[in-house]
Parts: sequence; C-alpha cells; structure tokens
Amino acid sequence: MDLAVLREDMVDGLSHESKGVLEDDRLAVAMREVPRHEFVDDERQAYADRAHECLGTRVLAPRTVARLLEPLSAQPGDAVLIVGSGVGYTAAVLAELVGEAGVHAVDIARPLVYEARTNLEAAGYPGVLVDCRDGADGLEAYAPFDRILVEAAVVAPPTSLVDQLAAGGRLVYPRGSQPQDLVAVSAEGTTERFGTVSFEPLLVEGEQPGALERNRMAREDVEHARSRAQSRSGWERDWIEWESTTR
Repeated sequence: MDLAVLREDMVDGLSHESKGVLEDDRLAVAMREVPRHEFVDDERQAYADRAHECLGTRVLAPRTVARLLEPLSAQPGDAVLIVGSGVGYTAAVLAELVGEAGVHAVDIARPLVYEARTNLEAAGYPGVLVDCRDGADGLEAYAPFDRILVEAAVVAPPTSLVDQLAAGGRLVYPRGSQPQDLVAVSAEGTTERFGTVSFEPLLVEGEQPGALERNRMAREDVEHARSRAQSRSGWERDWIEWESTTR
C-alpha cells in the first residue's frame, strides 16, 4: 500500500468537478504534502474522504478541511491562529501554506493538545505551536493574527478573537446552531458566506469533548459583562475602574 499514491488520489478526488470542494492550487499542493496517516489511527482509512473519531472529538474529513481553508485564504508569511487544534491535521496543512513558525493552535482539551503535538512532530512539523487554552480567549501573546480559524460553532466570534485580528485580516468560523453557515469576516467587518457546515459548539472552561452537559451561559455572561463595562461612561466607568483596583 503506497500512502503517497493514496494521498494523491485523495486530493485528485477533492479537486474533481463531482465534489468541487478544492479549487485553490496552493491548497491542493499543501494537502498533497501532509502525511495525513500520522493524524489518523488507521492508516488504511487515513486518505478516505470521511471523518474519524479520536479522544472524543471528530477528526475532520479532508473535504471539510478544504472547505475551511479555502475561504481562510492564508498566504505565505501570515500569522495564523487555529481555535480548536483537534489532532493537528489542519495545522499541518496551514504550516505548508504559511510556514511552521506562523501557525499557532489552541485547544481547551489537554489530551488533544498532547495528541496534536505528538502528531505534528511525527509528521515533520515540530515548529507549530499548540497550547492548552480556552479558545474564546485567543492567544494574545502572539497577536495580532492575519488569519483566525475557529473549528467550532459560535453564534458570533468571541470579542477577544476579533480584537486579535490584524488590520486586513480574516476570520473564518461556523456561525449558529445546527446546521451552521460557514462565514468569513474581514477585520473591517465585511462578511461572506460559504455554504452550510456542521460543527460542535465551542467548549467553555471546564468542559471536555464528548461531555453531555454544556453550559453555554458561562461565556455569554462574560461577554455580556465586558459589553456592559465598555458601554459605561463618566462617573460609572470611574466607579467600575476604582472598584477593580481596590479588590
């Protein structure tokens, strides 16, 4: 079984007019280079156009990865943030597009962070940074980012991610509940839609993949509090700032 041949067949299939999900030549070349079998337990099935399961999360099918990365339109030298590193395959493809040093990924699940780091090392991308963090907080230490990809569904991009987007940047995310719209938003606020997708919600602090209970209110409360604080003016803002410094 020649894995390189299977990888070529996978990309050719995605590029074929019958599927029509891969039109970008640079992305096609990148996907031909990444050894996907390092990210999937069963190497015999690694190049089939289907999703897999690993540590309670879904390993995206190749067609889904292509659908996410085409509207992201990452360019050489871009700084990229992936929210939801998963097993690391998307990060590896982006490393081919922009260079390893430009790819940063975060995931709230520590086992997945370890899995992604191990897989990326084995696949030849040790320079990709993968950190364990709440994705809604982004990765401020490395901001701003030219491209941000959210591999989980949100009603609207968390404020921190929008704030960490560079001028002229682009943020791609699944918007809404099931089914979702795949949306690209520019730093200037322009929005484009790229069809329907299906992703799990963005996890909040304390949640793990596969958990039955999902507390959507935790992040909503934080976002609401920030919004209210930012809307204060005059003596109200002075009082809030004074209280925060005296606690």
